Amino acid sequence: MEILVFGIAILALLLFVSMVQIVPEAQAWIIEELGKYKKTLGSGLHIIIPILHRIAYKHTLKEQVIDVPPQVCITSDNVQVSVDGILYLKVIDPQKASYGIENYKYATVQLAQTTMRSEIGRIMLDSTFSERETINNAIVKSVDLASDPWGIKVTRYEIRDIEPAATVIEAMEQQVEAERQKRAEILQSEGDKLSRINRSKGDREEAINLSQGQKQKVINEAEGRAQSMAIIANATAEGIRTIGEAIRKPGGQKALSIHFVQKYLEELKRVLSNSQISILPPEAAQLQGLAQILSLNSGNKSKNQGAQ
Repeated sequence: MEILVFGIAILALLLFVSMVQIVPEAQAWIIEELGKYKKTLGSGLHIIIPILHRIAYKHTLKEQVIDVPPQVCITSDNVQVSVDGILYLKVIDPQKASYGIENYKYATVQLAQTTMRSEIGRIMLDSTFSERETINNAIVKSVDLASDPWGIKVTRYEIRDIEPAATVIEAMEQQVEAERQKRAEILQSEGDKLSRINRSKGDREEAINLSQGQKQKVINEAEGRAQSMAIIANATAEGIRTIGEAIRKPGGQKALSIHFVQKYLEELKRVLSNSQISILPPEAAQLQGLAQILSLNSGNKSKNQGAQ
């Protein structure tokens, strides 16, 4: 009898333990009653009836990270690339996630791959590397809209790697090398251009400086000649003024006439001494005779003085 009571007590304890369920934080359990959805249990302590109720599904409400396997995509310029990524999602409606689809993780991954192939096919190879953010946003928007009936919220998607075929990589490397060579040649040509420009500017400035120096030299020489002519003119004017004043004095006219005659005779003597035949007007012949007489007289005076 005691054994029976002990057995009933153990059975009652086990039944009580099976009735008490503790749901962890950030989880949701789906309870079915005789095979039909009954309720969703949140975190905390709950009492269920064994045999009548059963835990059908357990979902985590945390954000989940799902690896999207690599897949081959074809760009708009017919280049094959292998693309893989990471999908972030979370369950927001445990009931829909349980009964809306068989396996929401697998379905979401497949939908992300399909959307990725579609987005990659719209752009060229060169744009796939620079437009990752655009592709990610397009995939998130499309997958999130399609997975809404499943009670799933797609938070973000990140392309992890884009790997073209080996031949494409080789061609891209050659293109990059060609671009580098092109930039080097452009930089060298720009340097040569700047060098020629600087040299031409230097030659121009040198020519300008030389021309300005030559101009200043000519100006200085002209100013010197002008000053010299001014000085000579001033001296001549002063001489003429002095002669005029001397002429106005008593005996000035006579002295001037004698001076002119002397100058005339000196110049005539010089001309006659340098020529063998001379044709002179009568006045000049008389002057020449006078000059000879004056010369003879001066010679005789010299002899007499010597005899004495």
